Amino acid sequence: MDPLASAGTFRALKEPLAFLRALELLFAIFAFATCGGYSGGLRLSVDCVNKTESNLSIDIAFAYPFRLHQVTFEVPTCEGKERQKLALTGDSSSSAEFFVTVAVFAFLYSLAATVVYIFFQNKYRENNRGPLIDFVVTVVFSFLWLVGSSAWAKGLSDVKVATDPKEVLLLMSACKQPSNKCMAVHSPVMSSLNTSVVFGFLNFILWAGNIWFVFKETGWHSSGQRYLSDPMEKHSSNYNHGGYNQDSYGSSSGYGQQASLGPSSDEFGQQSSGPASFTNQI
Repeated sequence: MDPLASAGTFRALKEPLAFLRALELLFAIFAFATCGGYSGGLRLSVDCVNKTESNLSIDIAFAYPFRLHQVTFEVPTCEGKERQKLALTGDSSSSAEFFVTVAVFAFLYSLAATVVYIFFQNKYRENNRGPLIDFVVTVVFSFLWLVGSSAWAKGLSDVKVATDPKEVLLLMSACKQPSNKCMAVHSPVMSSLNTSVVFGFLNFILWAGNIWFVFKETGWHSSGQRYLSDPMEKHSSNYNHGGYNQDSYGSSSGYGQQASLGPSSDEFGQQSSGPASFTNQI
């Protein structure tokens, strides 16, 4: 490909519309990668009075989509060799899956839109259908990002509570006896999940901010500008027309006033004929 032609093609990325689409593509990847690719766990220990019944390494693993009620584990009861089978509480799969689904579809649309902006920009702008579809989809994804990020933020809060080692220890019957020692060896790391929520709201800001730039490409924006400019032009033309009439009216009336200041020649002749006739009579 010609380097000059290639540079001219990718120049569209310098425009806000295509540049924001490229950012949306990257941020969508970060959003579903940090949430959908998560796997974590916690480790507990139960030290019974009878050391042979103790278990100092109880591993509990969980991952996306966070159906925690299906995560089971066994713990000692400190009453012989009997063991207790427990499960975590809660189910945040609906909010997590909705968030990841929105991120995946937003990534796919951003990728397709960026390709259209770069390689098919003329076809995109030759009629109003492309910008209108782009505008509607942008508004819809802005709403979905807001709803999905808010729902996942609440779901993540529930996941943190359900996987808190102190809450899990309360489920064990052995830990309710003061003679047994129960403690958390390590807690789950939630940094990537916190990052996913941040990227979710950043995606909402990007998509909501891009609404204006997509709207400028539609015929609604150009028609609105024509609607605003026409009354202003009519108002200015009417003003100029009225000012011209006022000036002409003022000049004509002023001329009439100046002409009426002095007596006319006929009146002046009639007044001057009076003394002459009186002299002739004498």
